[in-house]
Amino acid sequence: MTGSLQVKNDKFYIIINLKENGKRKQKWIATGLEAKGNKRKAGQLLRETLLAYEKALERPVCSILFSDYIRTWLKVTERKVDSVTFQGYSLMANAQVIPYFEQSGILLQDVTRETLQAFFDEKAVKGRKDGKGGLSPASLRQYKNIIHQTLNEAVKNGIIQTNPCQFVELPKKQRYESSYYNADQLKTLFDAICDDPIYPLVKITALYGLRRSEVLGLKWDSVDFTAGRLTIKHTVSKVTTAVCKDKTKNSSSHRSFPLTQEAREIFLKAKADERINRQLCGDEYEQNDFIFKWPNGKPFSPDYVSSHFSLLLKNNHLPHIRFHELRHSCASLLLNNGFTLKDVQEYMGHAYIQMTANIYGHLDTQRKQLLTEKMEASLFCRRR
Repeated sequence: MTGSLQVKNDKFYIIINLKENGKRKQKWIATGLEAKGNKRKAGQLLRETLLAYEKALERPVCSILFSDYIRTWLKVTERKVDSVTFQGYSLMANAQVIPYFEQSGILLQDVTRETLQAFFDEKAVKGRKDGKGGLSPASLRQYKNIIHQTLNEAVKNGIIQTNPCQFVELPKKQRYESSYYNADQLKTLFDAICDDPIYPLVKITALYGLRRSEVLGLKWDSVDFTAGRLTIKHTVSKVTTAVCKDKTKNSSSHRSFPLTQEAREIFLKAKADERINRQLCGDEYEQNDFIFKWPNGKPFSPDYVSSHFSLLLKNNHLPHIRFHELRHSCASLLLNNGFTLKDVQEYMGHAYIQMTANIYGHLDTQRKQLLTEKMEASLFCRRR
């Protein structure tokens, strides 16, 4: 097996030369590396990719374990997706998929729809690690995605003829109706946690309806005090380790907001606290541009924010909502103050209005009440 590098659209691609049924075939693999300044990295990736393919194919096709081929797919996929996505793939594959099929000892060529259906049926009943039942339909779909992509790769490489995963049936995903706070509940929350380190972060999240990754990703270049504008352009996400990215979830998520007086005061206080903490901590201070962090400069971790938020609610005897549902609370307030779904789509940073309607349509209670009353008046008003 041989391979080479090719530059296309100013990015490196790996070309693997394969033989399939006696015929030569080329497989192109995107590296995601810019052509300029990355020749050494691309060369190393080429060598690793060739090694991964050779390891999977060095034995006869009939002796390739399905679990081994999943590991090969992970190795090839690592450089094709961003680090957070790969963390998710790797965590799920190693937690449930690989151990299950490694224990069964099933070969790649012997994987059938029935084989996969048995896996998903079992995990739907007793897949949770804590022993408290099965995996959710959403989790099962994530596992199916990993298996489907792995088998697609085997089809492309001519190792198997068809992908049996396409015929697997999963439980229907149940519609999730989130909890949220109204305006009075949010004010009660703010009063209850005003002395807590994450209080400013909670207020900004509720005010602008930010995702957890967006509020934790706020840096000082996101705040323009002169123009009075807050721009969402960085994110911090975590699966196994926290990863900061100088990009948002999608192009629509890169958005700007007017800097309200409340927000301005929060950011100015955070700026002043940072100056004091830098002096107090000296060389021990962790240098970075994040806004929300500990006195020693270390940014808040995503896991800490979510778990500590739940603890704050419990300790203050407040109704339980997830941290992400501060975002839902913001959407609810927008809708019930007369803003349209299109307005909410832009405010939330959704790529498509259908997504906004699916998630938040049921929150539009006041507007629906008004529409119903108008219909009633139109249809049943009595003439004098």
